[in-house]
Amino acid sequence: MSDALKVLTSSTDPNLLVSFDTADDAAVYRLTPEIALVSTVDFITPPVDDPYWFGQIAAANSLSDVYAMGGKPLTALNLIMFPSKILDKIILKEILRGGHDKVIEAGASMCGGHSVDDNEPKYGLAVTGVVHPEKILTNSGAQEGDVLILTKPLGTGVLFNANKSKKLPYRELELILPQVASLNKNALAVALGYDIHACTDVTGFGLAGHTLEIAKGSRKQINLFYKEIPFYPNARAMYQKGETTGSNKANRKILDGYMEIEAKISRREEELLFDPQTSGGLIFSVPGSQAGELIMKLKQAGIEAAAQVGEVVSNAKPCIRII
Repeated sequence: MSDALKVLTSSTDPNLLVSFDTADDAAVYRLTPEIALVSTVDFITPPVDDPYWFGQIAAANSLSDVYAMGGKPLTALNLIMFPSKILDKIILKEILRGGHDKVIEAGASMCGGHSVDDNEPKYGLAVTGVVHPEKILTNSGAQEGDVLILTKPLGTGVLFNANKSKKLPYRELELILPQVASLNKNALAVALGYDIHACTDVTGFGLAGHTLEIAKGSRKQINLFYKEIPFYPNARAMYQKGETTGSNKANRKILDGYMEIEAKISRREEELLFDPQTSGGLIFSVPGSQAGELIMKLKQAGIEAAAQVGEVVSNAKPCIRII
């Protein structure tokens, strides 16, 4: 996609504050000195067979980009691709019900959408939100002395695949679905009380890929503390059993020339760094002096997985070190 975007000309509209020429999570357009629109779109294939969970996870995944920009979701439009001649319409209704319930939980309004008859179900949302033009969070701006705080565990990619390949029973996967489908709303609300220098959500490029975006945007080196990274139950075990995802190889390649692994971990343990997340958590880059209190407040708000997973240091070349 990045190569395809190279043929497009960037907008010169001064009110377009964030566009596709950065690796940020959504577009931001200034309407007034105090209001900017946040616009994003995302959809996924079913990570689980249960249509209601599918709808919730896909909606949370789509809404997350607005939170990653520091915004508040206002409206959502369904994007649904569905094989209507093959699958029962009850399945479609349950997908949409899951998405609707998650949008309502976010305090936004579901306003319709668009459907296409397709061979494989796909679902997501086009979301519009608002943010103050001077309070936009981006993946740039991390400062030397900052630490990185992650709000959700990692490992959804391999766990979803392992369930489909019958290596992980659904009853085990089902235990983590409430956390996967949880909104990043509360995490952002807590973090906004602190000095957030950079933010992104962890999705398809995995932890290492999205951390590299912060490093590049901020022109800094980021050290990730492997032993401090939270993983979902069974994620490490699935990689050790030889399970993987279709994105790991490409995600690892993104880090070519930018990542050094000093931690004493196996090749299969490394794969967790490249595991593509669906409805992943947020990464906040905040001053080290604020990290302890922020983590405590996040845990008090129910964000139990909140952890300090890295630090930002000075370096002429943006890079990632795993220590």
